[in-house]
Amino acid sequence: MAKIKASVNGTKKEAITKKAASLFRKKGFAASSMRELAESVGVEAPSLYNHIGSKSEILQIICFKIANDFNMHLKEVDNNGETVLAKLEDLVRFHINMMINSYDEVFVANHEWKQLEEPYLSNFLTQRKNYENMLIDMVTVGIKNGELKKIHPYVAVLTILSAVRGLETWQSHKKNVTITDLENNMVIHLLKGLSK
Repeated sequence: MAKIKASVNGTKKEAITKKAASLFRKKGFAASSMRELAESVGVEAPSLYNHIGSKSEILQIICFKIANDFNMHLKEVDNNGETVLAKLEDLVRFHINMMINSYDEVFVANHEWKQLEEPYLSNFLTQRKNYENMLIDMVTVGIKNGELKKIHPYVAVLTILSAVRGLETWQSHKKNVTITDLENNMVIHLLKGLSK
């Protein structure tokens, strides 16, 4: 069998994780086997264990990488000194780009997190809740300083996150919309309704 090739800018473990994310997205975590993963990577199943401890470990890596990417970006944006509207636009664009460029991983983190074992499940849910709460706080500040309309902050955040997650439909059908048009139009539609 062939050796595991590292991804262009990463390690063998990252290459395995990317293949696993694709497999988990297509078949679901529970229905995917290490044997199938080994076949997609092009190695014997026992060789995978030189790089990964278990299927559960792969899911943890995927979910927490995505959670960390989102949380780190939110913290950077929150401290950048821009207006709330500019921060929200940055975050919407970041979400869209993650859905386009890391689709398999984001899909798995959005749908398969329930398969995480404790204490990872609780940790992941805490990170998601904290992310939501930071966004709600950001919208609340925008409303208080008169930058955003007087709307319920939770509803605004729910609408934004749901809309961006809806890009799963676009990924499935690849409608005749360029990525640039998709991003720009979503930003206009999502934020125009919030700004004064």
